[in-house]
Amino acid sequence: MKVLQTNFHGDHNLGLFGEACDRFCILGNFVSEKNKTQVENVLKVRVIKLTIANTDFVGMFCCFNSNGILLPKIVTEKEIEELKKIKKEFGINLDVLNSRFTAIGNLVLCNDKGAIISRLLSKKDKEKIEDCLGVESGYSKIAGMSIVGSCGITTNKGCLLHRDAREEEIEIIQELLKVNADVGTANFGSPFVGSCSIANSNGCLVGKSTSGPEVQRFFETLGFQ
Repeated sequence: MKVLQTNFHGDHNLGLFGEACDRFCILGNFVSEKNKTQVENVLKVRVIKLTIANTDFVGMFCCFNSNGILLPKIVTEKEIEELKKIKKEFGINLDVLNSRFTAIGNLVLCNDKGAIISRLLSKKDKEKIEDCLGVESGYSKIAGMSIVGSCGITTNKGCLLHRDAREEEIEIIQELLKVNADVGTANFGSPFVGSCSIANSNGCLVGKSTSGPEVQRFFETLGFQ
């Protein structure tokens, strides 16, 4: 199954608790073993469970692609040691963004080809993001909002954006991420598709309240046809 509807302990905002790339997926510790198995089966990658900033909000507080993982300055030393194991296993970069804005997962939208960065982040942050993720990046808003990671979900095949994303924003995003993009919703009308889903090039998980037409939009836009 390419797109699976599920929830984590009744919460349909899956993207707050997890993030994925084409090599691995990281979920919050509270995610059940049943859900972990679902994620492994859909995304076809190894799933690692841990905390970021002593919370299960992995998708909110970090961002990554197949080249590197970016963490907020509020990450703990114990968590960094756990993440260093992932760095060693997959041969990727690991860095901490020294920004006062710590919900990095809400502020960066990336795949293995490029990254969209919130205007809340500095030029120094931008340079560190590019070095860690190994991609070119650019500033943009989505639907006029700075929380670009919440307003979009991307793989190396396609990108789904907030339903009110503007044409000029879509053009910038397509150019930087090097994939086609379209707009949609999840969880029966939520425009914050990034907060509602976890995806890579193999599949996608969305909140259980996501409607049939919304699931179809994920399927088509993220390139699972």
